[in-house]
Amino acid sequence: MVTAESSRHDVLVQRAADLLHHAGERMTGPRRVVLQALAGDGHLSAEAVVEQVKAIDPTVHRASVYRALETLSRLGLVQHVHLGHGATAYHLVDEEHPHAHCLTCGRVIDLPEQPFRALAESLRDESGFVLDAGHIALSGQCGACRAGSTS
Repeated sequence: MVTAESSRHDVLVQRAADLLHHAGERMTGPRRVVLQALAGDGHLSAEAVVEQVKAIDPTVHRASVYRALETLSRLGLVQHVHLGHGATAYHLVDEEHPHAHCLTCGRVIDLPEQPFRALAESLRDESGFVLDAGHIALSGQCGACRAGSTS
């Protein structure tokens, strides 16, 4: 059964293939498998990507996964976001966007970009600082964990 989510992932993988081609890059086997792994789940650590890739194609070497993540991130096909304590999560993107990281359950939540635009403009105007809101996650507690802790 084709769901809206699987269809969206198929579109993102095809977009990645097109962008790689236009950037003069090849769609290598490891890159394709990394994209497939990222299409299956939300925000994955590099180790989780390695494990997903091994489940799909055990012949893909760990170093190839890391190189693919680096290339796909550089080309803007994959976004990496730094969570607390040095952890990094990767996911396929339509466009870069900010994230929140729940310190209780570890969930990574996609945030709307709009509220950060005004903040970014204010920071730039007042201090010359250019905000990269898509690179680092805000830390806090998600609604589900907050609801669970108040019962």
